[in-house]
Amino acid sequence: MKAVVVNEGGGLSYEDFPDPVAGRGEVVVELKAAAINRRDLLLRNPPGPAYEFPKPIVPGSDGAGIRRDTGEEVVIYPGLHWGPREDAAGPEWGILGGPSNGTYAQLVTVPEENVYRKPPRLSWEGAAAFPLAALTAYRALFAVGRLRADETVLVLGAGSGVSTFAVQLAAQEGARVLVTSSSEAKIERAKELGAAGGVLYTDEGWPEAVGPVDLVLDSVGSTWRDSARALRPGGRLVVFGGTGGPEVTLDVRAIYLSWKSILSTTMGSPNDFFAMLRMVNDGDWHPVIDSVRPLAEAAAAHDRMKAGEHFGKLVLTT
Repeated sequence: MKAVVVNEGGGLSYEDFPDPVAGRGEVVVELKAAAINRRDLLLRNPPGPAYEFPKPIVPGSDGAGIRRDTGEEVVIYPGLHWGPREDAAGPEWGILGGPSNGTYAQLVTVPEENVYRKPPRLSWEGAAAFPLAALTAYRALFAVGRLRADETVLVLGAGSGVSTFAVQLAAQEGARVLVTSSSEAKIERAKELGAAGGVLYTDEGWPEAVGPVDLVLDSVGSTWRDSARALRPGGRLVVFGGTGGPEVTLDVRAIYLSWKSILSTTMGSPNDFFAMLRMVNDGDWHPVIDSVRPLAEAAAAHDRMKAGEHFGKLVLTT
């Protein structure tokens, strides 16, 4: 088969790669499309041991295609060995595409329980775009953030894949959604997805301008202090990323004297995926796709993500 491979040093190559063979309890999926996540960039330039895997390796956590043994059209749940608890994954938990070979390929092998029926209303590109990002957004909003229809949620960063799904899922639930961005154009695009409005995070005092809100979704990390300022007393801050850096300084008294909570999450359980998939099937929105490229042009898609030029998901077709 053909696959995109991360080599030593972080370079990408499009090359022949051995066909995967299904073991006991596994299936082979003939991929029609895959999607890019920031995690794929971290595999190339690991910021720490969590992303240091033996190379060469095929990246990619998102994919949709045809199950070879049954001919079913399926979408792939990207989590591996979540474990029995819902509040946190077990010690063997991992994500497809590191250390196991992932979806930047014509074929991939996954556990049988990781394949779900593809939503009929979505194209191959749309189906490949949502698994990891929409699952992350769903868990942050509902399973961890406990968002209700009568509440307001602030989503930091209007253009990322997770953010676009968070806006649409929260709006589908009936919540009021606000966003932040450095671009008025991206705020306007978020409004087209269901957001009520937004603020420029480059403006001084933006947390007070947008708040108080019930829930903040923060994937930046270095913005925790500002995110907490935007919360009402008793509000919840859900964090699931550190694109702005791994460290932050907080005023502890400002948190506990206002009954605010800081909660964290990563990806989601199979039960979260099933619940999210039900929302996808019940909704009438579509994943926001920034661009679609052939698999051989994965490096160009990575460059676009690194530059922050995208709005929505970057998709690869096989």
